[in-house]
Amino acid sequence: MANPIREELRVENQTAVLAAVLDPSDPVPKERALEEIRGLVETAGVRVVGEIAQTRDTKHPATAFGPGKVEELATLVKATDAQLVVFDNNLTPAQGRNLEEALKTVIVDRSEVILDIFANSARTHEAKLQVELAQLLYFRPRLKRLWTHLERIGGGIGAGRGPGEKQLETDRRLLDRRVSELKRKLGEIDARRERLVANRHDQMTVSLVGYTNAGKSTLMNALTGADVYVANKLFATLDTRTRKWDIPNLGEVLLSDTVGFVRNLPHHLVASFRSTLEEARQAQLLLHVVDASHPEAEEQIDTVYKVLDEIGIEHENVLLVLNKVDAIEDRSLVDVLRRKHQDAIGVSARSGEGLDRLRNTVAERVSGGYLDAQIEADVGNGRLISFLAEHADVQDTTYEDNRMIMQCRLPKRFLKTVQDEDATVTLRSDTGAVLSDLEIQPER
Repeated sequence: MANPIREELRVENQTAVLAAVLDPSDPVPKERALEEIRGLVETAGVRVVGEIAQTRDTKHPATAFGPGKVEELATLVKATDAQLVVFDNNLTPAQGRNLEEALKTVIVDRSEVILDIFANSARTHEAKLQVELAQLLYFRPRLKRLWTHLERIGGGIGAGRGPGEKQLETDRRLLDRRVSELKRKLGEIDARRERLVANRHDQMTVSLVGYTNAGKSTLMNALTGADVYVANKLFATLDTRTRKWDIPNLGEVLLSDTVGFVRNLPHHLVASFRSTLEEARQAQLLLHVVDASHPEAEEQIDTVYKVLDEIGIEHENVLLVLNKVDAIEDRSLVDVLRRKHQDAIGVSARSGEGLDRLRNTVAERVSGGYLDAQIEADVGNGRLISFLAEHADVQDTTYEDNRMIMQCRLPKRFLKTVQDEDATVTLRSDTGAVLSDLEIQPER
């Protein structure tokens, strides 16, 4: 089944009026309420020619706006000759249909804009499948309005007449068949990813999460020397990238970058990308990257935690990273964030400020602390030698006959692994006293 949604329902190079029903309890000031949707539509290639908003406790059930505001919107659309009206709200199928009939123009809601951006940004086979599934699930109850979209945008299928019920039913059957096929393919990819991630049980893993455009990819490049794609736009990348990160006195860590979040992500999109976030679900530590220079940083922090909850990722073991501290003009902003999040670390991925402290803190958190250990084993135990070279700080090695004695600084979490490698481990405290196995418990 060809996907007309992907191929024809596109908003690039269109002009649009932005509209929003504002919640009076929303902490975002009214004058900044449309900033994010403006950034989203500009990312999608739309030129904004007007804005309108109404503060209401609830959206009008028929048209989102009240009747008087709909008339005002109609006047604005005519005056600006706008091709689209983009709502910073998720509209019901009936609201979208009623607004299109009243305004005689295409209505696009927040979910449609985000889906369009994701469709344009998808590069890998998996990402394309995920986006297509989310689009089909979103538009299935809106098929009749979708035909109206296509008539107005391209004058293509069904131009000048409404689609018959028989054709709609045919489309629904084809759509449902494609949805089943996509779910099967993504299920196979999900199973492969789970096996891959599960096989990394002997490696330390850290995952970057955060609001879109918080600087996760820039931070990944700064920490690992990788060359992942970076752009100053929303949802620049959709796919999870994993790179090796060598941390002094700890060893090699796998660092994963994930798709950015945004408030009110379409439910079907979150569900489709659940498997992509498997790296974050299995990570021993999440680095929650925040754009500390953004005036709504606190609201963005809350949004990320809500999305993590929605996709079933526990976030108890999270280190908050306040990025872009070099871009903050009013230092009191970051002071407020640090007072509320006392364990947060301020960094600049671009200048390198604070990255050494971040490395040291990550090493401490993922290792569960360190142990000074004397490890004695057979000189032919190559697997142990390789493991310690990768995961411990080997400070000295001596040999007695066919035995080797290594003085190491060892992460606690690897104590049991070393003991299982036919090695004799003697632990010492900071004072040099020998510790028994009962005095120290390896942490996972």
